[in-house]
Amino acid sequence: MAAAIEDYAMVGDLHTATLVARDGSIDWLCLPRFDSPACFAALLHDEEAGRWLLAPASGGPATHRRYRGDTLILESEWRTTEGTVRVVDCMPLRGEAADVVRVVEGLSGCVPMRMELRLRFDYGYLAPWVRRDGTDLAAVAGPDAIWLHTPVQLRGRAGTTLAEFTVSAGQRVPFVLTHAPSHLPRPQPVDAERALADTEAYWTSWMARCRYEGRWQPEVRRSLLLLKALTYAPTGGVLAAATTSLPERIGGVRNWDYRYCWLRDAAFTLQALLGTGYVDEAAAWREWLLRAVAGDPGKLQIMYAVDGARRLPEHTLHWLSGYEGSTPVRIGNAAAEQLQLDVWGEVLDTLHLARDTGLAPHDTAWDLQRALLDHLEGRWAEPDNGLWEVRGPRRHFVHSKVMAWAAADRAVDTVLHHGLPGPVDHWRTLRDTIHAEVCAHGYDAERGTFTQFYGSRGLDAALLLLPRVGFLPWEDSRIHGTVEAVQRELCEDGLLLRYHPESDGGVDALPGTEGTFLACTFWLADALHGIGRSDQARAVFEHLLSLRNDVGLLSEEYDPRAHRQLGNTPQAFSLVGLVNTARSLSGIPTKTAHSGAEPGPLTPASGREEHA
Repeated sequence: MAAAIEDYAMVGDLHTATLVARDGSIDWLCLPRFDSPACFAALLHDEEAGRWLLAPASGGPATHRRYRGDTLILESEWRTTEGTVRVVDCMPLRGEAADVVRVVEGLSGCVPMRMELRLRFDYGYLAPWVRRDGTDLAAVAGPDAIWLHTPVQLRGRAGTTLAEFTVSAGQRVPFVLTHAPSHLPRPQPVDAERALADTEAYWTSWMARCRYEGRWQPEVRRSLLLLKALTYAPTGGVLAAATTSLPERIGGVRNWDYRYCWLRDAAFTLQALLGTGYVDEAAAWREWLLRAVAGDPGKLQIMYAVDGARRLPEHTLHWLSGYEGSTPVRIGNAAAEQLQLDVWGEVLDTLHLARDTGLAPHDTAWDLQRALLDHLEGRWAEPDNGLWEVRGPRRHFVHSKVMAWAAADRAVDTVLHHGLPGPVDHWRTLRDTIHAEVCAHGYDAERGTFTQFYGSRGLDAALLLLPRVGFLPWEDSRIHGTVEAVQRELCEDGLLLRYHPESDGGVDALPGTEGTFLACTFWLADALHGIGRSDQARAVFEHLLSLRNDVGLLSEEYDPRAHRQLGNTPQAFSLVGLVNTARSLSGIPTKTAHSGAEPGPLTPASGREEHA
């Protein structure tokens, strides 16, 4: 059985990432990039699907582990009856090939160690042909080849490569695993010690650029490092998570592939990066966005591959039993083909934010924005699948309509404040028409709250974003009522559900339930702060911080009854939520997309005409 989700740490090289459990087992690694097939997939089955164990022969979880300073180098220590040993894990930045470096360091005594390498390509489906390459190991299966370089003597047994050795105080024993396409010559293995030094220097230098000066600095800095690690360096795209099919409820079917780039994450990510000094990363994310959405505005997708590819067909891997029996295991994501009208608004909101916060202008950005808005104008009144990608009937989701409003609002603001050409009176009329409809059909006056969709009795945590995008000011009674209703009806043990799946006859048409959604709970902290309940907001935020694992990772969801993380990990949406909420609660002023005005995301919108 795989470890608990919160027992995993991540190391990566800005092309892919691996998950390392407390017991020293690498249970997940896709090569050569994040969305490639996994060669270690024990995370979604058991050790038969591939893993790489390196730990004391006596077994058991590490006594202590940490990241080395402000880096992505993982250090796991075991205190055993024979002595103390440390395993240092890293992935150096991509050079000639992808490398995973593991160094065993003796700290005291004389500790017997065990290494077990079980390679299984294509998500655990294919055992490779294994042979000797001098004193090293070589494994080939189809398009993939892997080499293991180490001074330790290796032996094979039943499709597994094993090693037993002893490490004494002061001794360091390296292991370097290298991947390359099987049709190419073997790459030169990296020197383990040099790779560790170079990796430490890179991450330390990267973090030195951080300009965050608010409260909760260690938590924010670690979240930024993990967010950077989810970035695909060749294109600047930011993944939703490093994994697929970790369940939203143990034993359930809500298991999705998150190894792609979601457009709606862009505005939140851009705000977090710009607000902490990472302008280059923000610019690269903006450029990825412009490339991905270029072309016919009617064919905009909600997500793309890390290189901007559109085709993400969804398949199930029947040979994998799933994380703790949670099936199906999916690769690809059929939600890419859904109609989610909010995405047009998210893209326009993000590009407006980039312009408003001073990123260098892009020659084609405004032409693209106008084309996207022209398309949205013809479709905003349609029902859609909503930001939660429901697989039930399309509805008139309130959040989707509000983001259509935001698209028109940003276009008006761009003409008025940036001097770019456009039919401002027409866009103003469109904006006000959408606003009036949402207030008339998306608000339940009897209960004093906006609803999930027109005529719905259910609520939606995304309603907390209405004032954040400037739809209504924080002091509006309808916003106060909505925040209170969402907190009252969607909270479980202080954490927020996205919505109640059973509401309105089953809005998402999927069986079962899910855990509380961490990003939504960060939105709750923002909303409480926005309506003047700052003490409650800080308490919610501190509670969220306590749910991080020992090395700072947050997954997508949390089960407050079982006290465990759920869903894919580490989750960019959760990490971005932590950074942005910490900034807000620290009172750091920032420009946001709405109205191009100062003073921050949690102050009433200003500088705009009054709305109904």
